[in-house]
Amino acid sequence: MRLLFVGDVVGRPGRDALEALLPRIRDEREVDFVVVNGENAAGGLGITEKIARAFLGLGVDVITLGNHAYAQSDVFPFLDTSDRIVRPANYPVGSPGRGHTVFERDGRRLGVINVSGSVFLDASRSPFPAVDAAIADLRGKSDWVLVDMHAEATSEKVAMGWHLDGRVTACVGTHTHVPTADARVLPGGTAYITDVGMTGPHGGVIGVKREQALQRFRTLVPVRFQTAEEDPQLNAVLIEADDDGRAVGIEQVLVGV
Repeated sequence: MRLLFVGDVVGRPGRDALEALLPRIRDEREVDFVVVNGENAAGGLGITEKIARAFLGLGVDVITLGNHAYAQSDVFPFLDTSDRIVRPANYPVGSPGRGHTVFERDGRRLGVINVSGSVFLDASRSPFPAVDAAIADLRGKSDWVLVDMHAEATSEKVAMGWHLDGRVTACVGTHTHVPTADARVLPGGTAYITDVGMTGPHGGVIGVKREQALQRFRTLVPVRFQTAEEDPQLNAVLIEADDDGRAVGIEQVLVGV
């Protein structure tokens, strides 16, 4: 099984990069499943139903989210009705959406879990028991399991990787928008990377126009951020796994438009 996970899609530059590059990558790499983090897809904050449906139309199988999951209220009904988009599983019970799902194609089943870190981010409970509960619910319902750990602190992501080693196919980090150089398969057979990176404009500051970010840092005066446009790239990882659910490889895919 070959799974492509695409890091945080940011604004229109990220959406355009995904549209331009995903079909070719999927064909050339003989990808079986595609999962995309879309929590910054709508102007850098959240995702709309229209954008989510456009991603699915491009060949994305499941969309994961994060701390901006609820930034666009029009997506709330879609979160409740679609089983192809997930928000963090450790968000409050009763909030829009679900924390995990199963996508099936040709009798092959991929389980996808989304959790939020609790260090420097808002979450109603720890991601560790939340991910354990989701794994238990997916037992017998999926052949492979991917966890998107959307978190700020690298230590919390690394800890989650070790917590899940041998129990899921892959644990990939998102949120910081900067790809890390630690992609590896852990001893128990779980593919891991601290942050996949960002699909969007790398000519700014983690997706924001660099002059606006610099003004904020220099003056501490609030600035209305806008999405940058320069140097659009797609950041992803390609994970290969055996039929027993264990990963055998993880490779970074960093491609400019």
